[in-house]
Amino acid sequence: MSENPITIYIDADACPVKDEVYKVAARHGLKTFVVANSFINIPRDPRIERVIVNDAPDAADDWIVLRVARGAIVVTADVPLAARAVKLGADVIAPNGKPFSESSIGMALATRNLMQDLREAGATTGGPRPFSPRDRSAFLSALDLAITRLKRAGFGV
Repeated sequence: MSENPITIYIDADACPVKDEVYKVAARHGLKTFVVANSFINIPRDPRIERVIVNDAPDAADDWIVLRVARGAIVVTADVPLAARAVKLGADVIAPNGKPFSESSIGMALATRNLMQDLREAGATTGGPRPFSPRDRSAFLSALDLAITRLKRAGFGV
């Protein structure tokens, strides 16, 4: 086992790409934590671990943030969690394949906060577009790219 392992953390409650993560993680032999507020089925694989946290707000986010650092990959659509993980040096990827980075997270947070304010003011914002096969493909590409980049940086080897 590597002294600098690559570890994947899935913010799993509403994640549409868990199966894709399992396949990619298995191919690369990576430890994966599936973090949720309730029971979620996972494959029988010793490298995949189910973590059930309490139902307090942000309990899954807090569990993940306490463990991530450089060499971790976080899969989440939760922009505040993404911001916290990016600040700690993790690679963060949304299920649609969009990577969050130090240069993009500020705008993502501002957009999220603006949309939340509009919804609270009663505006109809329409919500996110439906998840598509193109999103799934973009996610797989982004995940492979993140793993390759981390391996080149000396993680997981």
